[in-house]
Amino acid sequence: MKTFTPLTRRRFIGQLSIATAAALSLPRSLRAATSATSGKKLGIAFAGLGGYATHQLAPAIAETEHLRIAGVITGTASKGEQWRRKYDLPAGSVYSYETLDRVADNPEIDIVYVVTPPGTHRDLVVRAAKAGKHVICEKPMATNVADCDAMIAACREAGKQLGIGYRLHYEPHHQMLDRLAADPQFGPFRKMQGGFGFRMPGGRPWRLNKQLAGGGPLPDVGIYVIQAARRGAGGVWPVAVTAKEHPKTRPEVFTEVEETITWTMEFPGGATAEGWSSYNDQRNDFRAENADGRNWLEIGPAYTYGGLEGRTSRGAMDVRNINQQAAQLEDFARCVLENRETPVGGEMGRRDIAVIEAIYASAAAGGKRVEVPGL
Repeated sequence: MKTFTPLTRRRFIGQLSIATAAALSLPRSLRAATSATSGKKLGIAFAGLGGYATHQLAPAIAETEHLRIAGVITGTASKGEQWRRKYDLPAGSVYSYETLDRVADNPEIDIVYVVTPPGTHRDLVVRAAKAGKHVICEKPMATNVADCDAMIAACREAGKQLGIGYRLHYEPHHQMLDRLAADPQFGPFRKMQGGFGFRMPGGRPWRLNKQLAGGGPLPDVGIYVIQAARRGAGGVWPVAVTAKEHPKTRPEVFTEVEETITWTMEFPGGATAEGWSSYNDQRNDFRAENADGRNWLEIGPAYTYGGLEGRTSRGAMDVRNINQQAAQLEDFARCVLENRETPVGGEMGRRDIAVIEAIYASAAAGGKRVEVPGL
């Protein structure tokens, strides 16, 4: 496999903390308004005002046609007030986690985007749905399948959409992966490999708290590798996995979660994928090839917010980078307005958590093959 230029820490953090300067306008298919949606803007409230909501999601709203910021939900009153002033929100549009249920009385809020640690997702998603709001839940969907089931059930009972924050579903390089995987003249892909990781600093960030995060790099960044492999396999999920947690080089930091983990996924039809994720080293790539290796695809950088590059056995990918968050948000708004199901719904998020649970079970059992349960 070709070696990609490694990310420096500055480059990695830059890509993950501010909207990429290379991000361009939305694809034409997402910009073209329909008669059913033209002129309508839905109000969205962010639950959780951390770096991702502040630096990626909120600025992306300005690049959408059918969304506006209508409220915030936060555990820090001063932060809520800063957002209220910055986005000229009306009085009464700032909620705490304790008062989240009162969004039911605010007709200006149509959607709640939950951008808090995964261990809090179930409670906030269920309450937002019961308040009569559509919900977007940031990935990973939850820390366990049982919580995913409760979230899906709550939104279904409320008659509201539940979307998961899979921004790469809308990214052009990954969409080309979908197309080539389905092209009988190029695919199908039979061997895949990918990795995503970075060096986690010390201290006690929530990502090192198992109760809040559900695990370490696997659910945080490894989930992108799982998603890419699933797409390379033609949109199906793996039927079985084997996995290994690697020895910790900084055990004083990783007291609750893994530092590095590798896994193999088996897909229907015989395709396999090798995955890697780590909080101790940098990697950011994906490769897929057909049975004889003559047709192949590489993306690297593969998972960050911008600056993605791709090439295939036919040549460079002739696609551009976009604002991934804007594309994701705009499509969810259109799904609500057009009454069509989001393509990145709760069932997709649930299946990924089922894969992650199986990977952890295999690693805990010394690499034993573990079948992935279906829906």
